[in-house]
Amino acid sequence: MSASAPSNDFEHRPVMLTEIIQIFADVPAGTVVDATLGGGGHAASILEAHPHLDVLGIDQDTDALSAAIERLKGQRKRLRTSHRRFDEFNDALADHQITEISGALFDLGVSSPQLDRGDRGFSYRNDGPLDMRMNSEQQWSASDVVNGYDERELSRIIKKYGDEKFARRIAAAIVAARPIATTSQLAGAVTNAIPAPARRSGGHPAKRTFQAIRIEVNGELDVLPDALDQAVEATVPGGRVVVLSYHSGEDRIVKERFAVAAGACDCPYELPCVCGAVQTVRIVRGVPKRSSDEERSSNRRAASARLRVVERIETVRKSDDQPMGTI
Repeated sequence: MSASAPSNDFEHRPVMLTEIIQIFADVPAGTVVDATLGGGGHAASILEAHPHLDVLGIDQDTDALSAAIERLKGQRKRLRTSHRRFDEFNDALADHQITEISGALFDLGVSSPQLDRGDRGFSYRNDGPLDMRMNSEQQWSASDVVNGYDERELSRIIKKYGDEKFARRIAAAIVAARPIATTSQLAGAVTNAIPAPARRSGGHPAKRTFQAIRIEVNGELDVLPDALDQAVEATVPGGRVVVLSYHSGEDRIVKERFAVAAGACDCPYELPCVCGAVQTVRIVRGVPKRSSDEERSSNRRAASARLRVVERIETVRKSDDQPMGTI
């Protein structure tokens, strides 16, 4: 692959870019970690808008890293990269002898270029092998899930990770259609399993099933809590951790981990906290949680985006305070 090819392949529009640039405007000088670097769209704008910041970009996709390095070659002195999964956050910092950061950005899910390229196996529109690995060095792929899981387990992950109400019917159809070798075969089996009236709205009928299998293959929700905790711990007071999520499972985890970091406890309001809750962040209010109507109309990936932000503070132990109750 030529040096310019990755950049072209990964040309896409970053979601809620204006809002994210503003969020990082007043963080302390230092390093912001783009934990899902992709093609470098967010990172490029952060570097351009904020001279007091440099960027460490993490991605498990080597094509994405190559694209970002090519795109940001004019900012080489302010850009460092690490080929890692984002739950290896602390290891990525150690790769570059970084001990503290000014903030972190997680843009979750799959990038538009990954969806658009049939050979990566993420697309239900463009034919390709059943792959869906974000890290091409990983052995486990979508083929192992689709052709190896029993019907009950397929139904479970499609329901849990895809919020798909026809999960049982789809799982049965997948098992009946085996062996399945391509994304087109899988999309066809899923589509045929969904009642005709339900296919007429809500986008492509296979969208939720492909999402569920992708999450299972890459363990996305399993590694997210630890990655967020590592990011919060590494951030200096005044720094911010920012997350863009795209479905309810992701957002639920982000909300829960941020609530814990904000010191949420279950103790009765009128009594001192005895559960050992510790507050290390405050929830940042007043930032848009959703993309604008204008952005949603021009960038389909922005339609389901949900933005959450926390700001690091000096650590407060709730048991040292007077009655706190649940935050």
